[in-house]
Amino acid sequence: MRAFLNKRKKLAAVLLLLLTAGGIFAFSEGDKYFQIAKNLDIFAAFYRELNTYYVDDLPPEKVIHKGIEAILEETDPFTDFVTEENLDDLKFMATGKYGGVGASINKSGDWTIITDVYEGSPMYKAGVKPGDIIVTMDGKSVKNTPQEEISKTLKGAPGTSLDILFRNPVSGVETPRKIVREEINVKAVSYTGITGGDIGYIRMTQFTENSGAMVRAAVQQLKQSNPGMKGLILDLRGNPGGLLDEAVVVANIFVDKNKLIVSTKGKVKNWDRNYETSEQPVDTRLPLAVLTNHSSASASEIVAGAVQDMDRGLVIGQRSYGKGLVQTTRQLPYNTKLKVTTAKYYTPSGRCIQAIDYSHRSEDGSVDYVPDSLRKKFTTQGGREVRDGGGIEPDATVEPTYISQVAVSLIRKQYIFDYATTYYYKHPKVAPAGDFSLTDEEFSDFERYLDNKDYSYKTRSEDALETFKTTARKEKYYDALTKELEALEQKMKHDKKQDLLKNKTEIKRLLEEEIVNRYYAQQGRIAKSLAWDRDVNEAISVLHDAVRYKKLLSPGK
Repeated sequence: MRAFLNKRKKLAAVLLLLLTAGGIFAFSEGDKYFQIAKNLDIFAAFYRELNTYYVDDLPPEKVIHKGIEAILEETDPFTDFVTEENLDDLKFMATGKYGGVGASINKSGDWTIITDVYEGSPMYKAGVKPGDIIVTMDGKSVKNTPQEEISKTLKGAPGTSLDILFRNPVSGVETPRKIVREEINVKAVSYTGITGGDIGYIRMTQFTENSGAMVRAAVQQLKQSNPGMKGLILDLRGNPGGLLDEAVVVANIFVDKNKLIVSTKGKVKNWDRNYETSEQPVDTRLPLAVLTNHSSASASEIVAGAVQDMDRGLVIGQRSYGKGLVQTTRQLPYNTKLKVTTAKYYTPSGRCIQAIDYSHRSEDGSVDYVPDSLRKKFTTQGGREVRDGGGIEPDATVEPTYISQVAVSLIRKQYIFDYATTYYYKHPKVAPAGDFSLTDEEFSDFERYLDNKDYSYKTRSEDALETFKTTARKEKYYDALTKELEALEQKMKHDKKQDLLKNKTEIKRLLEEEIVNRYYAQQGRIAKSLAWDRDVNEAISVLHDAVRYKKLLSPGK
């Protein structure tokens, strides 16, 4: 790092020399590049003097990293300094691949447990099951070991091995297993199937290398296996994006060749580019619904925006995140990198859907969303009105589904997970994922399982009342309102048992999803969830209704 600073100091000195030399290389006092050179020189001199004379030792790497972090605070959250030890994370974001064992973990008391095992992974091949407890790794006990440390140990170069002692969560039997790490490829397409009788469904979780080809293959397979398919749902909810090129490939599946999908514009003008489709599409006529929510970002929004702007299909769900920025990776010394925002991207109608304006900050450094008054109007190819500056707004909005407080408590305390584990070891087989259902007697068994277990929680109403009481005390109204507040508090006191029954349908669904995950992995969980998914059901309804579908694609809908 010190050598890196010396290089920068030399660069500053050269620039200053050019300044004093005059001629065509001279900089004016107000020139930005002079200011950069000047301040780099000041910074290098400042750090040299501080490091030399400060009474205590200052760790160079830590100090410089804090300086870098302070600089990054002036940028957007997507611009970042990537250290050598974090390069694997950057690689994973682009490729979806990493060296490891193929399992998810979580803390449970003093121990770490397996929560998910990826199909075909080293853990899967070794017979490890969700719920299994990690006792030792390479002979060393991992009791009370931080989850981050265990996760780091589980990852490693493909071909290397790890000896793990597992404890069965029900029988307590401990079994040693040798796990050989492999290259784990997290599938960009996590599920493909038919829902609603004749509607294709594809869930895409990320835009990594070759993900567009995976979606293309999935669409082709659905069409071939289901010649009577009436429509297709592309689920991009929760998809944070990834590679811009892959977004163009995905859009190309539904859009003709040589069509503009997205354009990028930034400070470096010769980097500006138009991205057009280059292949023959799979289908340009099949009714299409793209699902989005507030976690659909970046490349997901490029696809949704292109589909919407070209009137190729409908966007259904909730407004997307609103990330209209493009990042480029630049190499730095000592095997570090800078991931820097270099451009904004624009959908075919010409709009940039960036929702937060990072270029204008308040005095305290905070940023805010682009106000509605500044959002400009654009039109789709068919004449529908769309706007910039606020993500992709759906053509058919569905209110988001919120989980009840009692359900949140049961999930956080892992009671649903633990009951599913117990259920799995009691039932060797269950019905196919889409058909599986808990009986009323089995739900009653879950209620008995919860007896004497603490899943206390505060409702939102109780939180609001506590806030009101605090404010009333500060403003000297509390004494006058004491009786009324106490009466209201008594009425609001919730009965956990009643809340359990009141939210039985929701909790039963969560239990069923967790249980089928034990038998059919993630594919089973998704298949089970489709039946009660509000966004999916709305998409099915629209795709089955040709008149409504056409109306939503018409101007002045």
